[in-house]
Amino acid sequence: MAELVFFSGTMDSGKSTLALQTHHNHSSRGRHGLLFTRNDRAGQARLSSRLGLEVDADEVDDATDFWAVVSDARSRTGHVDYLVCDEAQFYAPEQVEQLARLVDEAGIDVYAFGILADFRTRLFPGSARLVELADRVETLQVPALCWCGARATHNARTVDGRMVVEGEQVVVGDVDASAGTVAYEVLCRRHHARRMTLATASARSGPGDTLDLA
Repeated sequence: MAELVFFSGTMDSGKSTLALQTHHNHSSRGRHGLLFTRNDRAGQARLSSRLGLEVDADEVDDATDFWAVVSDARSRTGHVDYLVCDEAQFYAPEQVEQLARLVDEAGIDVYAFGILADFRTRLFPGSARLVELADRVETLQVPALCWCGARATHNARTVDGRMVVEGEQVVVGDVDASAGTVAYEVLCRRHHARRMTLATASARSGPGDTLDLA
């Protein structure tokens, strides 16, 4: 039976690396699949991991119809066995529903990878719909770490070095110049609530002092 599986985790938890490994494992066994991504750090139509791995992928946008894309691919290649969908938090809920339909009606396995919540600790609409529809939701077992050493559970956005909790849900780091220098950092819940990034904590500690973990 085909299934829809959602692999979730914070930044730095290895989602894109696992997406690439999943594609390799299936394709090496003769299965034919399609790779999708949206707003990848490497640019348009690229799927990349922080380990340096990078491949071509189909770029998802607001107009993407997964059913139409798969139908076209089947007309050219004869069959599609699976889809690997990275950065799935950026997909529209309707697109997640299309993925579920491909599983149920076309027998295609769908492996989606994404972040659950944004920098405001609110669920991304695409991720929320995946949690609602997926046959399985898997939390990645490689823990990302906060600067304090605790397990990182939250994604923080900084603008010009300062943590922010308001703004557009989707802003790609170091791309949108009008938003200032945008970057992201993973934090534990305590330090996210206190808006204490590594830079903030370091500024509180003098030369030769240890970081203030409070």
